[in-house]
Amino acid sequence: MTQPGTMPAMTKEMQDCVDACMTCHSVCEETMSSVMQLGGQAQMQVMRALMDCAETTRVCADMMMRRSPLSPEMCAMCAKACEMCAEACLSVPDDPQMTRCAEACRRCAATCRAMAGATM
Repeated sequence: MTQPGTMPAMTKEMQDCVDACMTCHSVCEETMSSVMQLGGQAQMQVMRALMDCAETTRVCADMMMRRSPLSPEMCAMCAKACEMCAEACLSVPDDPQMTRCAEACRRCAATCRAMAGATM
């Protein structure tokens, strides 16, 4: 039991999720430059997914680190944004950066889904 005014310790699962969110955020940011170089109308959908995922993962990690009571809901939304981004990235075939991004998004989605079901 924690003392009044102190936050509970971050569990390994929470730390793993924060780490996955921050990794995913970084990879999405890096991938945006690749998409800008590709151009084309279809890439606008990929860019939107990357932007949504990058922002959602950053906010999700921030909320978990400060033990926000809204973290479970944010984790659920983050998992959804990550899955959408992974699908968008995989729509660009044979691109190693897109594949790397999709993998980071899927890993993050899995940890966020687990945290969304957990009580924080």
